[in-house]
Amino acid sequence: MSTSSDKLPFLPFALPEIGDEEIAEVVDTLRSGWVTTGPKAKRFEQAFAEFLGEPQIECIAVNSATAGLHLALEALGLGPGDEVITTTHTFTATAEVVRYLGADVVLVDIDPATMNIALDQIEAAITPRTKAIIPVHYAGLAVDMLALLDIARKHGLKVVEDAAHALPTTLEKELIGTLGSNATVFSFYANKTMTTGEGGMLVTRDPALAQRARVMRLHGINRDAFDRFTAKVPSWYYEIVAPGFKYNLTDIAAALGLHQLKRLPAFQARREQIAARYFEAFADLPLILPPRAPNEDVHSWHLYVLRLSNAATVTRDEFIERMFALGIGCSVHYVPLHQHPYWKERYGLTAEMFPESQKAYERLASIPIYSAMSDADVDRVISAVRRTFGAA
Repeated sequence: MSTSSDKLPFLPFALPEIGDEEIAEVVDTLRSGWVTTGPKAKRFEQAFAEFLGEPQIECIAVNSATAGLHLALEALGLGPGDEVITTTHTFTATAEVVRYLGADVVLVDIDPATMNIALDQIEAAITPRTKAIIPVHYAGLAVDMLALLDIARKHGLKVVEDAAHALPTTLEKELIGTLGSNATVFSFYANKTMTTGEGGMLVTRDPALAQRARVMRLHGINRDAFDRFTAKVPSWYYEIVAPGFKYNLTDIAAALGLHQLKRLPAFQARREQIAARYFEAFADLPLILPPRAPNEDVHSWHLYVLRLSNAATVTRDEFIERMFALGIGCSVHYVPLHQHPYWKERYGLTAEMFPESQKAYERLASIPIYSAMSDADVDRVISAVRRTFGAA
């Protein structure tokens, strides 16, 4: 497909926005000599609690959201013989952490309107072995946590929110991370709404869960490494109280996070602006546009996911190929778990078991939406989408 835009640089699907403040903080960290978990990681945890509006909330910085989910489930005592319910329409990390612990995953379909876990299917999936639910706030739209928590309380189940997409998403004007779940886990991966390169944050109001997660975050050591290496008196002694993991966040990463967090409101406002332009530009195309947050709540717009309607004359794969030919990167979120060999074979899954997720998967594509995009970048995406459908 030839176009005058061929000479323009390729517009990637996602790029982080890193400023001078982040760079200066990283340089300061390198010069300080404290490059692993130390004072800046602790400051980042405190700043995150303050951002959530609850300085007393427990925040545990980790090297990935996957690590945070694993720590939360381990601290809740999940193990062999237990079951955890989650959605098939997610990245494998949501479910693989359950298998780390020897427990089993029970997958349910999505609500086609929201792309979030189908609440009306959760109760039917509960068995005597069910111990927890992991809802996923898909693309940055909040799951109806009030209804989900009612189900969990009714059946005595734990809830760990996969909020990898959901910063700073709100529900009923309350930030995700401050609701009634046992734990919430955020991601700071390179393409998220804020980044530390790799990283995540486990958030909980449960002191026992937080204490266990901190111990297991660093090899099962019974003392905080930061305190051990900065104490004013000799403090070389430590004890291993459990076979822990290596999940700590470095100060180099936390240095990025300290300033990314300050800029998060501006990042989200820019994503909101881009989403608004997309809604206006694509209203007449054969597309199902993503749901907006209801009741003036905040959608993080981590992803802007288009779905081809029945009237579309191109397939999803053709759409992505044409976008790439026009110099625009796209992605697919997600190849659902029931399509992957491991999950299919372990649990005997078929596409027919998850009709809404399967239909969405076959028709969806995510287009660029990130704060570093210029207005000209947004114009290019809009033009490419419209040209792909033969619209001016």
